[in-house]
Amino acid sequence: MIRVFRAGGVDCEPVEVHPGDWTLAPDIIWIDLVKPTREEDAVVEKAVGVSVPTREEMAELEASSRIYRENGATYVTADIITRGDEEIPGIEPVTFVLTDGPLVTIRYSDPKPFTMVMDKLGREPGLCDTGTGVFLNLMEAVIDRVSDILSRNVEHVEAIANHVFAEGRRVGFEKLINKLGKAQIANARIEQSLAGLSRIFAFISGEERLADKEAHAHMQSLRRDAESLILHNQAVASSINFQLSAALGLINIQQSSIIKIFSVASVALLPPTLIASIYGMNFVHMPELAQPWGYPMALIAMLISVIVPLAWFRKKGWL
Repeated sequence: MIRVFRAGGVDCEPVEVHPGDWTLAPDIIWIDLVKPTREEDAVVEKAVGVSVPTREEMAELEASSRIYRENGATYVTADIITRGDEEIPGIEPVTFVLTDGPLVTIRYSDPKPFTMVMDKLGREPGLCDTGTGVFLNLMEAVIDRVSDILSRNVEHVEAIANHVFAEGRRVGFEKLINKLGKAQIANARIEQSLAGLSRIFAFISGEERLADKEAHAHMQSLRRDAESLILHNQAVASSINFQLSAALGLINIQQSSIIKIFSVASVALLPPTLIASIYGMNFVHMPELAQPWGYPMALIAMLISVIVPLAWFRKKGWL
């Protein structure tokens, strides 16, 4: 699907066009390719004079395939968070092509920042000025969205911490570790997105298209925001690792306590077991068996043999 945005009107609503009957008008400032077909790619390539990367090329990880200049256009591919309201958000590459004319975006998902910017342009058509301006607004929306997702992940991690260190907790450690794992995956995807954005901002900060003082200041502000969010996200990662270590340590303590109880019980029951075994041997010459006090004496001996070890363990602080 090809959607275009025009400048200079009373509104800036997206218009869907068909490849067969579309030509590039001078007032178009943004061409948004959503899950494009090869025919749509070819139409945009011919109209704008840039090559449109395929989905496979967008997914490549090396920096030279994600940030480069070609035929006067600047290509940057960012990993954008999707499904940010879920416990484990998704992440999809989105390519931005900065040209002397319109901005071209290529995406195979529907990240929320795009919807946010389209709504914003509809309310404030004055922002629909240049492709570079649209790009800056998109980047600002992406940073804002990542910040919101990071804040939600921080709240999630803090809630887990309250369970990990709460007395009389009701949530089992298995569930806690599962939640920490999900928080770590979200944290890693936030880090991946922010690291890519930071590289993009550093790469294009010297662009002639951003020579305008206001645009340059906007880009520098976005760069600082990305760097501060990276530091914040790294602190969250440290908190997750600490809580995971603490949870595993508490699991070991619980297991040790259980083993200690069984060990103490085994030691405490050994003497009465020995006494019972002796008087259960049924030898003829066992004078206590014929006495009326024999049975009570055996019971008292077994009781004392339990109490004495337990008292000793308590005195040593082992119980």
